[in-house]
Amino acid sequence: MTPSTELATWLVDELVSRGMTDAVLCPGSRNAPLSFALAADDRIRLHTRIDERTAAFLALGLAKASRRPAAVVTTSGTAAANLHPAVLEAAHAGVPLVAVTADRPARLRGTGANQTTDQVRLFGDAAGFVDLFARDDDALDAAWLLDGPVHLNCQFDDPLLPDPDSPGRSGPPKRTSEGQNVRDYPWRGDRDDAVKLPDGPRTVVVAGDDAGPPARILAEQAGWPLLAEPSSGARTGANPVRTYRLLLGTALGARIQRAVVFGHPTLSRPVAQLLSRPDVEVVSVRARGRWPDRPYAVSGEYDAVAADPGDPHWLEEWRRGDRELSRRVDEFVDDQPGLTPYDVAAAVNAANPPGGLLFVGASNPIRDLDLMATAHPVGQRRMVLANRGLAGIDGTLSSAVGAALGRPRSSRAIAYVGDVTFLHDSTALVLGPREPRPDLTIVVANDDGGSIFATLEQGRPEHADSYELLFGTPHGVDLAGLCAATRTPHWRVEDRAELEHALASPNGGIEVIEAVLRRDNRRELDEAIRALAH
Repeated sequence: MTPSTELATWLVDELVSRGMTDAVLCPGSRNAPLSFALAADDRIRLHTRIDERTAAFLALGLAKASRRPAAVVTTSGTAAANLHPAVLEAAHAGVPLVAVTADRPARLRGTGANQTTDQVRLFGDAAGFVDLFARDDDALDAAWLLDGPVHLNCQFDDPLLPDPDSPGRSGPPKRTSEGQNVRDYPWRGDRDDAVKLPDGPRTVVVAGDDAGPPARILAEQAGWPLLAEPSSGARTGANPVRTYRLLLGTALGARIQRAVVFGHPTLSRPVAQLLSRPDVEVVSVRARGRWPDRPYAVSGEYDAVAADPGDPHWLEEWRRGDRELSRRVDEFVDDQPGLTPYDVAAAVNAANPPGGLLFVGASNPIRDLDLMATAHPVGQRRMVLANRGLAGIDGTLSSAVGAALGRPRSSRAIAYVGDVTFLHDSTALVLGPREPRPDLTIVVANDDGGSIFATLEQGRPEHADSYELLFGTPHGVDLAGLCAATRTPHWRVEDRAELEHALASPNGGIEVIEAVLRRDNRRELDEAIRALAH
């Protein structure tokens, strides 16, 4: 066995022993030893992609949905650099992404060797790093203890192909992942070491991205309102407040005295303002990711918290306000002519069945879903995921494909994104004929540009002259033609009934539903909805 084949075979075996079941491979010459080792190991489901950035986000989605490490494997040079966005997202969200990059031998560093650059700690401190030229169990073990991504840079020397005299897989004996050093990513619910919070203050529970069931459990335990983002994993049961973003700006929101924060709340300015108020005590439950510290003052930070039942009237005030405001919002949306972004969010939420998966894009889609999504019973949980570590739009479709592949084949999977997000990652639709294709319905809210900016300061009337050039960025892309180029089934819908019919009739495999919207009235719609709270 050649040295490069031996290193690659050992590494693949080690990754499997640590719980990896999926790997995404991009073609290259320098990473050929890893390619052969992955293909020869029947414990691994192998995916191939021609775009390294797409591949990295595919692996990210696999890891997010399965809660197991997933690897992306590339050759050297710019190929490795294309992994950086996904590595950063994984770092901030605490996702077990394994970036495996092939490299030239160390003796060629600092020379003009082809496709050779400095890949040592290419991703800075965003990932644990090991520079491998031979087996190194201790270094791998040390990197594996970190919370988040790991970068394994492999120095492969010629020859890069397996020894023809040793066909098939050789090296260490096969092992199963059971009982091995697999990192524990699932949330565990109630804990015996929970700190008991004192009674008294009027409290809300804030559940940001990846907060998990403990946020819901605390809210139910204490009888507190639950302000849960769609991707929190906590928006179930009787305590979530659907219209919390609007209610925070009312007299009810002004009466809050304490907030208990789980996960990463990044979605809402009203929540950020609440947590920064000097008259509100903030208790933090430690979050995963690269920067777990809160950007506001906290009175205490704990691994888990608990509380005795509080004043039931406090929760009932929020429920009553939420019921009334939700009714007003729904009536307003129903009265609008044509299809609105709120219609799309409501229809997508309703189409996600118990046990289903919904992957939501950044910008307006996740905010529209936040307003329109009703809470489901605890026993009918849906998995709602989003790339909220850095909340970027890149790689969203690839992450959704990976998440769908990481879930049981029988469950429904939907991705809900804006048109700019869709175009930014359209290479996710480029799959080879032998690649597994999940049953994934991609709903694209297409308003021909960046409507998120219409709801922010940039969308004010005084900036109208430069808005379209700098922020609106209309593209005029024919999504049907783009989908046809990749043989992806496409529906175009222009009203709520058509959208609901399309969502109710999935064809199987990957398909796109294009929901056509206006963009010129986005700011006015948002302002009208905010006014309903008053």
